[in-house]
Amino acid sequence: MDPIGLQLGTRNLWSWLVRLLSKDPEWLNSKMKFFLPNTDLDSRNETSDPEQRIILQLRKLHVQGLATWQSFIHCVCMELEVPLDLEVPLLSTWGCDDGLTSQLGAEEKSQRESQLHRGLKRPHQSCGSSPCRKQYRKQQLELAKKYLQLLRTSALQRYGSRIPGSGQPHAFHQAYVPPILRRATAPLDTRGGAIMGNPRVEDGTDVSISDLFNTRTNKGPRVTILLGKAGMGKTTLAHRLCQKWAEGQLDCFQALFLFEFRQLNLITRFLTLPQLLFDLYLSPESDPDAVFQYLEDNADQVLLIFDGLDEALQPCSSTDPEDPDGPGPVLALFSGLCHGTLLPGCWVLATSRPGKLPACLPSEAAVVHMLGFDGPRVEEYVNCFFSTQSSREGALGELQTNGRLRSLCAVPALCQVACLCLHHLLPDHAPGQSAALLPTMTQLYMQMVLALSPRGHLPTTSLLGLGEVALKSLETGKVTFYARDIPPPLMAFGATHSLLTSFCICTGPGHQQTGYAFTHFNLQEFLAALHLMASPKVDEDLLTQHVTLNSRWVLRTGPKAKLDLSDHLPTFLAGLASCTCRPFLSHMAQRGEDWVGTKQAAVVQALKKLATRKLTGPKVVELLHCVNETQEPELASLTAQSLPYQLPFHNFSLTYTDLAVLTNILEHREAPIHLDFEGCTLEPHCPEALVGCEQIENLSFKSRKCGDAFAEVLSRSLPTMGRLQMLGFQDNQLNDQVVLNIVEVLPHLPRLRKLDLSGNNICVSTLLCLTKVAVTCPTISMLQAREADLIFLLSPPKETTAELQRAPDLQESDGQRKEAQSRSLTLRLQKCQLQVHDAETLIALLREGPHLEEVDLSGNQLEDEGCRLMAEAVSQLHITRKLDLSDNGLSVAGVHCVLRAVHACWTLTDLHISLLHKTVVFMFAQDPEQQEGSQNRAAFLDSLMLQMPSELPLSSRRMRLTHCGLQAKHLEQLCKALGGSCHLGHLHLDFSGNALGDEGAARLAQLLPGLGALQSLNDLHCATPVISSLSENGLSLDAVLGLARCFSTLQWVFHLDISFERQRILLRGEKTGRGIWTTGSLPDLPAAAELSGFRWRCTPRSLCLTECPLEPLTLTRLCATLEVCPGPLEIQLSCEVLSDKSLETLLHCLPQLPQLSLLQLSQTALSPRSPFLLADIFSLCPRVKKVDLRSLHHSTLHFRSNEEQEGVCCGFTGCSLSQEHVESLCWLLSKCEDLSQVDLSVNLLGDGGIRSVLECLPRVPISGSLDLSHNNASQESALCLVETLSSCPRVQEASVNLGSKQSFQIHFSKEDQAGKTLRLSECSFRPEHVSRLAAGLSQSLQLMELMLTQCCLGQEQLTTLLSLVQRPAGLFSLRVQEPWVDQAGVLSLLEVCAQASGNVTEISISETQQQLHVQLEFPRQEENPEAVALRLAHCDLGTHHSLLVRQLMETCARLQQLSLSQVNLCEDGDSSSLLLRSLLLSLSELKKFRLTSSRVSTEGLAHLASGLGHCHHLEELEWSNTEFDEEGTKALMRALEEKWMLKRLDLSHLLLNGSTLDLLTRGLSHMTLLQSLRLNRNSIGDVDCCHLSEALRAATSLEELDLSYNQIGDAGVGYLATILPRLPELRKIDLSANSISPAGGVKLAESLALCRCLEELMLGCNDLGDHTALELAQELPQHLRVLRLPSSHLGPKGALSLVQALDGSPHVEEISLAENNLAEGVPRFCKGLPLLRRIDLVSCKIDNQTAKLLTSSFTLCPALEVILLSWNLLGDEAAAELAQVLPRMGRLKRVDLEKNQITARGAWLLAEGLAQSSVQVIRLWNNNIPCNVAQSLQSQEPRLDFAFFDNQPQAHWGT
Repeated sequence: MDPIGLQLGTRNLWSWLVRLLSKDPEWLNSKMKFFLPNTDLDSRNETSDPEQRIILQLRKLHVQGLATWQSFIHCVCMELEVPLDLEVPLLSTWGCDDGLTSQLGAEEKSQRESQLHRGLKRPHQSCGSSPCRKQYRKQQLELAKKYLQLLRTSALQRYGSRIPGSGQPHAFHQAYVPPILRRATAPLDTRGGAIMGNPRVEDGTDVSISDLFNTRTNKGPRVTILLGKAGMGKTTLAHRLCQKWAEGQLDCFQALFLFEFRQLNLITRFLTLPQLLFDLYLSPESDPDAVFQYLEDNADQVLLIFDGLDEALQPCSSTDPEDPDGPGPVLALFSGLCHGTLLPGCWVLATSRPGKLPACLPSEAAVVHMLGFDGPRVEEYVNCFFSTQSSREGALGELQTNGRLRSLCAVPALCQVACLCLHHLLPDHAPGQSAALLPTMTQLYMQMVLALSPRGHLPTTSLLGLGEVALKSLETGKVTFYARDIPPPLMAFGATHSLLTSFCICTGPGHQQTGYAFTHFNLQEFLAALHLMASPKVDEDLLTQHVTLNSRWVLRTGPKAKLDLSDHLPTFLAGLASCTCRPFLSHMAQRGEDWVGTKQAAVVQALKKLATRKLTGPKVVELLHCVNETQEPELASLTAQSLPYQLPFHNFSLTYTDLAVLTNILEHREAPIHLDFEGCTLEPHCPEALVGCEQIENLSFKSRKCGDAFAEVLSRSLPTMGRLQMLGFQDNQLNDQVVLNIVEVLPHLPRLRKLDLSGNNICVSTLLCLTKVAVTCPTISMLQAREADLIFLLSPPKETTAELQRAPDLQESDGQRKEAQSRSLTLRLQKCQLQVHDAETLIALLREGPHLEEVDLSGNQLEDEGCRLMAEAVSQLHITRKLDLSDNGLSVAGVHCVLRAVHACWTLTDLHISLLHKTVVFMFAQDPEQQEGSQNRAAFLDSLMLQMPSELPLSSRRMRLTHCGLQAKHLEQLCKALGGSCHLGHLHLDFSGNALGDEGAARLAQLLPGLGALQSLNDLHCATPVISSLSENGLSLDAVLGLARCFSTLQWVFHLDISFERQRILLRGEKTGRGIWTTGSLPDLPAAAELSGFRWRCTPRSLCLTECPLEPLTLTRLCATLEVCPGPLEIQLSCEVLSDKSLETLLHCLPQLPQLSLLQLSQTALSPRSPFLLADIFSLCPRVKKVDLRSLHHSTLHFRSNEEQEGVCCGFTGCSLSQEHVESLCWLLSKCEDLSQVDLSVNLLGDGGIRSVLECLPRVPISGSLDLSHNNASQESALCLVETLSSCPRVQEASVNLGSKQSFQIHFSKEDQAGKTLRLSECSFRPEHVSRLAAGLSQSLQLMELMLTQCCLGQEQLTTLLSLVQRPAGLFSLRVQEPWVDQAGVLSLLEVCAQASGNVTEISISETQQQLHVQLEFPRQEENPEAVALRLAHCDLGTHHSLLVRQLMETCARLQQLSLSQVNLCEDGDSSSLLLRSLLLSLSELKKFRLTSSRVSTEGLAHLASGLGHCHHLEELEWSNTEFDEEGTKALMRALEEKWMLKRLDLSHLLLNGSTLDLLTRGLSHMTLLQSLRLNRNSIGDVDCCHLSEALRAATSLEELDLSYNQIGDAGVGYLATILPRLPELRKIDLSANSISPAGGVKLAESLALCRCLEELMLGCNDLGDHTALELAQELPQHLRVLRLPSSHLGPKGALSLVQALDGSPHVEEISLAENNLAEGVPRFCKGLPLLRRIDLVSCKIDNQTAKLLTSSFTLCPALEVILLSWNLLGDEAAAELAQVLPRMGRLKRVDLEKNQITARGAWLLAEGLAQSSVQVIRLWNNNIPCNVAQSLQSQEPRLDFAFFDNQPQAHWGT
């Protein structure tokens, strides 16, 4: 009996097991291969007896240990037909052990020790012990050959058998199909010990396995990194290389070693390289040192493969170790091999997943990317997998119909799983079922698991058990197991179903163990996910912790590092969360589907949270995979909508499956998306995944990783992307043909706007082919090529490609050909190495092409001949804007050729040649066909030109020949070449930067008249449209001054600008305005802009001489030269310092220049004596009307023409004038008889100087104003002004502000004025100043009004001031604004008024505005004390109040007006109201009482009403904007009963109900003298209006009726219509916002026609319609001044009828038709409105066309001040029309153009118009004007307002 039979317990059982296994020895061999991977089944030492062979194999299994033996017995019972009565004894033997086991263990230990001894103790042979060194080398060679043969034999044994197991991947069971391999060229970036992302991939063919090692040359790296995602087949490829080497195919290598890091991680001790090779791989039979020496000597024929570098745990350093041959970690040995410190010259191949690689990798290592399967490879794999033709066809048919399954098969591992599933499904299912059964990767694995139970019994316990093992290993980073780590039943289950693979682990010399792992990481992750979803041990919280997104692999270092290999665990969890998997999970968990659904919902919810976060590109891809696996449309839609518009993918690998998933998710997105792939590794067939993706709007690929094959596939996929607008394919090194193929797809992309093919190294011939495509393709609008740049811009036509395909017979119609010819193309071929022959080819291509907006050929090699050819061809090439030939090697001789070549080109407008700057640029105007549209658009500018038709230029041409080295000798030849251009229009020349000198300037002056219509000599250093120059030509001062004679010799010269020091000399002609619009440029606005269309006087000639020494002799010569210059003339001079002698010389020469209109000395330092020299100019030259000297650096003299009779203005600001200068200056000014304005601000006068000026005022005849601001004035100056007013009878008004404004201004009148006004602000008067101020006021009898604003006058000081002011007779008004007024209260303020020295006739209090106004009448008339006492007896007040009332009765006995605004009469109880009641009882002469916007109690209101009841002479009563209750309102109404003298009544904002309205109507019925009644916002209805109308029948003197914002309706209007004709004096009626319909409006219009005196009619915010307007227009009141009908639902017909009725009216002052639809009925006045001041047409839908008639009407309204045209449709044409009329409207102050469609051009035109007008502001907020342009325009013209809020200052409160 065999010992093992004894151990098993019975001989029969052992014999039966042997007999059972003898029937299937192949099965036993497969299990031996699984449990003992390194077992040699063909060993010669074994017996030939089959039974003994089986016994020997069983013994080998048993000695492996109890766990291995138990697992084997489980496999026997699970896979073989074992009777039940024998299965139980077999299983019962597990765990049994006896002495035999110990004996077997002892033998095993003895064998291991002998192996250990052999492995560790290596015999070292000495050279000296050999008889001969040669003999030793021969022995060494023989040992090495034996070892090499042993290596190959071992590999053959491993890979030669077709039996599964032994670590062989399943792919080895069929013919191997290699995946796509692509080599990268860029070196690794190992900074920081890692690279982020992937190196670049070179363009070209794929790499084959044999091409991985270039052993034929010594060049290139010997380290190769094979990068591929999980499942791409890296490990399979490594084993495939071993197999090929064993079979002799890789004959370049003598030795090959394969190591897997998942096994090397188990080695914790340090090793040397010989130990790594011999102890852990394969030991030599003898003398390992000799073998290793041979390997070192032949290292270039040794290949070491390291699989799974990403799984390495040990730390790695990029620095070299001190002893490279010493022991170290495995990764350190790997580093030494890579860097050549160990086994130098050997070949190293490492496989890894993409991500962060160890720092020990050399930067020169070659990188190969493994990209999976494409379509042909998938088909090849399927053909190899299936054995029969029918099954192949069925499988390929399923893949053809199932796109998602086909995309999954791009991953080789998934392709294998798919084939396994199809193999299982095809026999039992109808064709086409795979789409439902295999839609996701998860369900692929699920179907694979289901295939494990062909009889329908799913081994749930075993699957969940393996899943738990898989999960624990993933969490601990463990990928390798021993037999003891897995329960035997699970081990047997995994071995039976090929879920586990086995391999031999060499942990040391002679130490070998069998290791186990899942056949693939994905399978391990699937089983782990299955355990998480189906195990009752896992709750929802633990489950969701595993739903994470990993963006990249992080390098693991340190002894406690763990592997993180769960790449697809979240994906499998998401896939199992699909509803399709619910029955499967329910069966696995043995739970109901509700329990499973709860777990699935938790996963989906976790994914929803992730979908709304901002994620990086890799995490987005992982999320998309997870979402796609769930098959949840709602989750897919949420994810798709949450993706950003610009979705970047940078620097990581992407597969076909990734893009297929992206496309699937984007199908749930409505908005477009921009996909940006930069630095990503993409498989060549990836674009196929994007086919039909309609959501992609922008698509960009930027890297060297997408080659020709990728581009070819992409070009076929692009036409299916219907919304694609931008395509980028940059830096991909495509070949020329591929680029052409992509460009040829452009006609099939109807929405494409941009194609970027930069960075692809296109040759010149291909570039010309692309140019031909650009010329012929109707959608291309621009081709730009510059060195590596290549960009196409497209403007698709209106008819898309799809429309053309539906009508093929119309594709070549005449209309389409005309459209193709009318399109515009921009062609930029910069720095493309074009030569002369290329220019000829290009001309031939472009001659028959479309209109060319721009052709840029700069930076090429055309030279003179090529430039000449292009210049000659410009007239045939239809170039509409620009031709650039810069930097093409043009010489001086070529300049003449170019000039002669272009003389006949009618469209050339600008030619700029600068040989120094290598510039040759042609600018063109549009040809007549192209100009037609622009002429229609710009035709309105014709009205701006006021010259005669003969004076208008047909065109202008600018020739700039700058920095070309031209001399005087070249001028004649150049002028001949230019002469042919003069007949084409005005010619502008620029010869700046040459070497003409004085001789050239003189010669040019002789030649210029021969050029005909020369307009200017241009120098575009400035931004004005027409500028001229002879700058930088070395001219002397004499030559420069001689150019001034050009004013008289050349009629076209209007402006001569000379900067002598910088040698800038500019001659300009008269500036025109048409070019401003047509060229589209926006020039800077000059200080004194004069557009020819706005000019009303002759354009002046101007001379500007700067940076020139202005000596007296120079000035004398200059003025003598200018004497013959035609006028008017403006002179601007500038130098560093102008001496007094030079200034005197200049001033004495002025009378010799009668045509002079302006003299300006800018940025010129003058002496302190200059103000006196300039002040004397009025007697020296009477034509001077204005002198302005600022800061002794800027002075301006304006001269009047003969017909002008304006006053003289004189200003010396910032001139450091002090008190000592005042007397002399005033004496000089006194000689001027017509002195209007004097400005002495910003000087050093101080109080003394100001006093001196004020004392001199009677002798200086100023008729306008005097400004003494910013002269360090104090309270002394203010008081001095008060004291001086009595001696200055012509002073009309004076204002002083001693605060931050520091203003001091006095205004005069030509005649003596009685009513003077004085304003003192922020003067900070102290108590001692009050008496002096009162004395001054008492002496200035003509001063009628004093305004004190924030002058620090307290209540006590104000009381003192009022008591001290004494005058013999007359009125005096005092207005005070101080912060304490709003806190003082009415009682305190009345107490102040009671102390006045005169009779108080008016009191006005406004607490909120902090204002108190008191009017006094002198002399004071005392009242009879007895009468005062009698009235006082009726007052029930305290002692203090009785005294106050007595004082008020005495002071206010003649009070006629009492106004209380925004006061609080409740803060002191009823004291204030009682006091007012007592005061009112005594005011027999009170005529006006106002209480507005105030607070008063009901009792207080009763007191006031009681007091008002005794004011029988009251004429005006206002109680508006004050809230009263009903009782208070009734009390007020009762006070009106006997007010028969009342003329004006304002009760606005009071709530008038039935009872209060009855009281009001009763009172109104007796007010026969009533002239004004205001009842707006009183909630009056139609019934109330009936009673009110009856009450007004007696008010025959009524002039104003305001019932606006009530609800009277049509019925109320009917009542009013009956009484309005009975009010003969009615002049103003306001019925706005009263819900009046057209019917009521017609009745009202009929009634108003009978109101002959009506002047103001306001009916806005009613639904009147055109019927009311037509009725009104039939007979408008003759004296109508104001018509307001805003928002009245008027149409064009009604508006036109009203305008026609108003046209010619001599009284109309205001018209408002805002917010009505006047699109075709804009008012147009033929006769004009002479008094119209304001017109409001806001939001009336007025456009450019209708605005023309409107603006022409404005000139017929000379009094117009305000024009409101905001919120309309006005554009630049309307702006131009307005700009034209602005100078003609002398009274216009404001134009509102907000919210229109005006662009920068229109704004510039308005600015030009403003320069000629007195308009204060033009509002342009929210127009189509860029912010920078708006700021520029506003800085030049501050009256243009682009802000939201109105920045115009408000009027003073007292005006």
